[in-house]
Amino acid sequence: MQPAPALDTTLPRAARSHLDYDPFSEQVLADPYPHYARLRRDSPVHFAPMSRMYCVSRYEDVVDVLRRPEHFSSDATRTVINGAGPAVDLPSKLRLGAQLLRVFIHSPRIVKVIAGRNLLSLDAPAHTHMRNIVNRAFTPRGIAAWEPRIRAITDTLATELRRKQSFDFVTDFAVPLPVTLIVELLGVEPERSEEFKRWSDALIAAIFGPKRKQGFLRSGAVEALGNLSDAMRRTIRARLREPRDDLISTLVRAQTGEGVLSEPEAVFFAVGLLVAGNETTTRLLGSMVKALIDHPEQLHQVRSNRALIPAVVEEVMRWDGPAQLTARRARRDVEIAGVRIPRNAHVALLLASGNRDERQWGPTAEAFDVTRDARRHLGFSLGPHFCLGAGLARLEARVVLETLLDDLPRLQRTAPAEYLPSFVARGPSRLPLEQRR
Repeated sequence: MQPAPALDTTLPRAARSHLDYDPFSEQVLADPYPHYARLRRDSPVHFAPMSRMYCVSRYEDVVDVLRRPEHFSSDATRTVINGAGPAVDLPSKLRLGAQLLRVFIHSPRIVKVIAGRNLLSLDAPAHTHMRNIVNRAFTPRGIAAWEPRIRAITDTLATELRRKQSFDFVTDFAVPLPVTLIVELLGVEPERSEEFKRWSDALIAAIFGPKRKQGFLRSGAVEALGNLSDAMRRTIRARLREPRDDLISTLVRAQTGEGVLSEPEAVFFAVGLLVAGNETTTRLLGSMVKALIDHPEQLHQVRSNRALIPAVVEEVMRWDGPAQLTARRARRDVEIAGVRIPRNAHVALLLASGNRDERQWGPTAEAFDVTRDARRHLGFSLGPHFCLGAGLARLEARVVLETLLDDLPRLQRTAPAEYLPSFVARGPSRLPLEQRR
């Protein structure tokens, strides 16, 4: 191993590279995949000075980190979400503290939500305890019970699309399906879907998108988070008084031998589910339809063999899925692929890069192939933090493809797809389509 670097002055020799790459650089947003390919080839463990993170790009190395929670903490997720950069030194910690103080002065009611425990950034045993509670709402049987409702929403949206000569698939289909479902899952009034989606979009832009540099206050995130938190807090208190058959009641209602989430924990979880659950599924649906329209020979194979539909969903998650990266903090000096990572350094795990690593997927890794067995992809992460909503996202995507499969050959793009300006959740924000004449 090489000696640990001083993060504030030098770079580790094994991580030095001529590559000018940073996971939060706007230059990467348009098409991150050529950047990933160069990283895998020339600098598989790359130190990015701007964000002060070690970027891990090869499949085997990403998997290694995800499977070693004893060496890599998930608490880095909180720092990345808060937008303060990795807290590996005193100035970074002071910036994060100052930001939280400003939020507290501006809106003290949401500090408990921001500063409280949340599933994404917890490690065992606290993570295990909370995960066991929320798993009650995401059992295979519970997810399967939502299929009739998913089909009903999908059929309604598909009928409306078929009446139009041209439309934006994202706005008219990929947005309303998951947000309607998540709002119903949370037990919120359906007529509030658009309001909740607006708040969710504001948080996405502030946390993962172009407003990230503005911070929580100037980006509008505090107001959006405050509105969402207040709405979910009212719903939680109503369910404590009168439980219903919905997710919130499941999380806050005590059952024999099981715990419950505290109110701040339940609020944070519900807000996170709304933001992540609708955003990532929207991007998955847009990417799936775009991939099939852009690859008519692959679409023909699926229409000829509908048993391939589940494989299509997995291949889209591998080839161009929403999840681009996740973050971890080294608990101690540790080695990744021969590079020594100093204690408390932050690591960006480039999930989407691992999903195109030719060492794992062979010489056709960059190709979209609906016949590929892509089930080992990292699109839902891996290990203790495997995506809680993976089953629901897979079900939504499968139902959508079963419903629209015979419509897709008649659709063509009228303009290039526009992509969400997000560093974490990739996918079309606009996908203009029209019926072929």
